[in-house]
Amino acid sequence: MNKKLFLLLLTVCAFQFSFAQKNLLTDFPKGYTPEEVGKRLAYRFLEGKHMLHGGKWISYPETFNWNGALQFAAKTNDKELVKLLQDRFEPLFSTEKALLPIKNHVDLNMFGSLPLTLYQITKEKRYYELGMPYADTQWEVPEQAKPAQKDWSKKGYSWQTRLWIDDMYMITIVQTQAFKVTRELKYLDRAAKEMVLYLDELQRPNGLFYHAPDVPFYWGRGNGWMAAGMTELLRCLPKDHQDRPRIMQGYQTMMKSLKNYQMPGGMWNQLIDEKDYWAETSGSAMFTYAFITGVKHGWLDAKEYAPAARKAWMALVSYINDKGDVTEVCVGTNKKNDKQYYYDRPRHVGDYHGQAPYLWCTSALLEKDTK
Repeated sequence: MNKKLFLLLLTVCAFQFSFAQKNLLTDFPKGYTPEEVGKRLAYRFLEGKHMLHGGKWISYPETFNWNGALQFAAKTNDKELVKLLQDRFEPLFSTEKALLPIKNHVDLNMFGSLPLTLYQITKEKRYYELGMPYADTQWEVPEQAKPAQKDWSKKGYSWQTRLWIDDMYMITIVQTQAFKVTRELKYLDRAAKEMVLYLDELQRPNGLFYHAPDVPFYWGRGNGWMAAGMTELLRCLPKDHQDRPRIMQGYQTMMKSLKNYQMPGGMWNQLIDEKDYWAETSGSAMFTYAFITGVKHGWLDAKEYAPAARKAWMALVSYINDKGDVTEVCVGTNKKNDKQYYYDRPRHVGDYHGQAPYLWCTSALLEKDTK
């Protein structure tokens, strides 16, 4: 075989292998396609009741489920679904206005990401005007703030900083959405500075994250918030941003560890490094979202991560019941320095903590490669 023919065959084989890796995230059997799964879960959301924070305000899990349904509707150009999701929101301008979250906690301010998503889709100014104060007040210190909160602010961080890994999606999502609608880099700079702090303080040598400095356990969904938060931020950060290399390093280190801890069936456990713990869906879906997006954007090697992402997605879909509800979802979880506490957390069916990241996965699977 001459040299030119050999090189040609080598190129063809490389192309075919690359094409096969891409197909892993595009070709799915009936019932597993992102279009089918996304439609089931998005329309299921329309049937559900409000999930309230403290019985008073729209909760962050509902916000993220709503956002996920909107993103899916936009990706599939489902105008009927967009209209229905808008109709669900409409009472928040009038009869349900009391359900709008106040702006005094990281879990409440993130609500602003929802009207900002609606603004991007509809261009209706009232969504912008409702959403932006939630992003801005994360950095506007109230008079009643505690001394520790004021100290964080003096260092350029959000006064809502508390060093729980959950925060890195709550803060990141509203700040990146504010950037998308204003194109003002200050919102990205804020989120990136905050992310670097959490990486430096909470990421362990194995790439995973303690729930908090005083809770040395690798809780699944908590790590999922970090994985999804870094993913969202990297999607927005300019390539020449000063904090991008540090965040990319943290992201890729985490993804490598997650691939090693993925269970043979494709899922991740309630405590990631505990093989005898139960498989948990919400965290697994967040990791899958981070894998899919990383492959599509070229941050992760498709040869290594596309098979892992596909295996995870196929496993996740099997946890959706006939009603369109995700099973095996860990309930909302405060932090506690007690390993057994995490194992014993109740498991819900149809909990928005789980429904939301499934919808994020459908949008990521529908996204074209950008690398």
